[in-house]
Amino acid sequence: MSDPGSGRRVLLDENIDVRLAASIAGHSVSTVRDHGWVGVVNGELLRRAEEAGFEVFVTADRNLEYQQTLSKRAFGTVVLFPRRLKLEFLMLSFPG
Repeated sequence: MSDPGSGRRVLLDENIDVRLAASIAGHSVSTVRDHGWVGVVNGELLRRAEEAGFEVFVTADRNLEYQQTLSKRAFGTVVLFPRRLKLEFLMLSFPG
């Protein structure tokens, strides 16, 4: 977890390298793994994230918007489209 108590509460999906959390400055960032939610299917995962009070969900699941009704969620969803899921490509989404 990074920057507890500041900015937005951000949850990184399990398909995002956990090291990316350090690049999201000014926000309280945790991961699906931190919460023991690895392997939880999308609908249930989104429900848990909402109940836990997360404000932003970051994923690289390009099909999420077609599988779930994201507009009805109480948080924003950021879908990253990196060339690859390796950290160096994910970092390009978060300019320093």
